Amino acid sequence: MLFTECSISALIMAEATPSCGQTIGQEVELGESPNRRAWLRFRDNRPAILASLFLIGLILLAVCWPWVSDLGDQHSDAQFAAPSAQHWFGTDVHGRDLFGRVLAGTRISLLVGLVGALVSLVIGVLWGATAGLSGGAWDNWMMRIVDVLYSLPSIIFVIVIITTLESLVKGWVESAFGGNASETARHLLLYAGLGAISWLTMARIVRGQVLALREQQFVEAARSLGLRRWTILWRHILPNVFGVVIVYLTLTLPAVVLYESFLSYLGLGIQPPNASLGSLIAEGAAQINPIRVYWWMILFPAGCLAALLMALNFLGDGLRDVFDPKATKER
Repeated sequence: MLFTECSISALIMAEATPSCGQTIGQEVELGESPNRRAWLRFRDNRPAILASLFLIGLILLAVCWPWVSDLGDQHSDAQFAAPSAQHWFGTDVHGRDLFGRVLAGTRISLLVGLVGALVSLVIGVLWGATAGLSGGAWDNWMMRIVDVLYSLPSIIFVIVIITTLESLVKGWVESAFGGNASETARHLLLYAGLGAISWLTMARIVRGQVLALREQQFVEAARSLGLRRWTILWRHILPNVFGVVIVYLTLTLPAVVLYESFLSYLGLGIQPPNASLGSLIAEGAAQINPIRVYWWMILFPAGCLAALLMALNFLGDGLRDVFDPKATKER
């Protein structure tokens, strides 16, 4: 027994002591914190860094622009003015500055996308974690519900929600809060509808992670200590699912923004005088005619939407490298 303990101690000391051929740089690498290694992996992903800088600048500009200028809301006689030093993106059919309109549309599209993604996060995590932790018949029935919802055409499902429930939600908003009930009701329906079609994949991912983690030794140890099932879930399992959830959330956000833009393009999303990127693209497409094409009215909103979606996807790829425990890049 003494020999065994001494052997184990020797092995531990041998692993802890660097060999003669080990460089100082390797010692520093072994001493780096997980947070620093994660940051270094993210820093090495140049597209993710550029996408982050672009998103930060775009969000700050979109949020602060109303305090800088109100040209996007002012009507003028300069209808269909081409891009110039005064109007960088030109003007629209009412003479409003298109640059301000695009920033306003970006702000609303990002807001709807973020809230919709958060709704899908809450529903998906709760549903998937409950199914994975319960197992058995509960797991089977809950995932069959997910399969049934997967079979429904998602965008048509959202359109049905908006068209059938708008009057009901509008009446409830008027009685409860007053004000612009139509706009508030449309926003609430967009949040609920887009979140309702985006949580299914999140639920499947979380369920798979919970099924794998609940058999790990640290979970068995928590059970042996008498902790309740839901305490184990919140304290031990969900923190280990956090990385996967964050990565998929960043990939859900551009999908929700694209859904919202499509609905607004069809006239079922954000309504005038408010603007989203989808409604601005629709306004630009409506001005295309054989006589004259006001190209700036569709080019700049569509370009901003494409750049926004691309940046969000690059950011999601970068965060995937950060939270991937099996990342191959060792610093």
